[in-house]
Amino acid sequence: MHVIIMGCGRVGSELANAIADEHDVAIIDKNPEAFHAYPPGSARQIVGLGFDRDVLEDAGIKDADAFVAVSSGDNSNIVSARVALEYYHVPRVIARIYDSRRAEIYERLNIPTVATTRWGVKQIQLMLFHDREEIRETLGGGDLLRLRVPVAEHLAGKPVSSLEVDGKVRVAGISRGGGGFIPTASSTLQAGDYLILMISKDGLELVDGLTAPEDHRA
Repeated sequence: MHVIIMGCGRVGSELANAIADEHDVAIIDKNPEAFHAYPPGSARQIVGLGFDRDVLEDAGIKDADAFVAVSSGDNSNIVSARVALEYYHVPRVIARIYDSRRAEIYERLNIPTVATTRWGVKQIQLMLFHDREEIRETLGGGDLLRLRVPVAEHLAGKPVSSLEVDGKVRVAGISRGGGGFIPTASSTLQAGDYLILMISKDGLELVDGLTAPEDHRA
């Protein structure tokens, strides 16, 4: 996959380093010093504006499989993302947006956005009001959560379906004995299992009630 990253800051350089071993990566930044401050590893470095067509074509946008705009400016990110999507028809375009109000607008233009401010606020709310060490990931702007929780003893022998609530709680996987598998509705739980749960944000209390040890249940 040929990936172009616009913005060589902390996020851009980390992303480049994370994927450059397996993918062809070019990274663009208007400031040449950015490549020294945040070395992007083996990614090809291009100095210029991320919405300049000559710069984009130098980065190989005509053959790009993905374009990721993560500069420090919302305007630059969205302009370059729109050029990549609408002019060069890059199959996968992602833009980081600080202003959550703008993020909703651009998502309607079929540009997936990472709204870091909105995501951060929801993460802080989650930590403030739900002190759960097992929360591993948030998705969908914080509306979906991925949890890893142990199976309480009283649940051993019960079917996975007994823990699921339509639209709110889904058992996505079971970790057992050093391995893991995706369960069916008839799969049964065992003592020592860990559940990988996907839940909606408003399903946290349901999970507490479903998975808590018997002596902690109301």
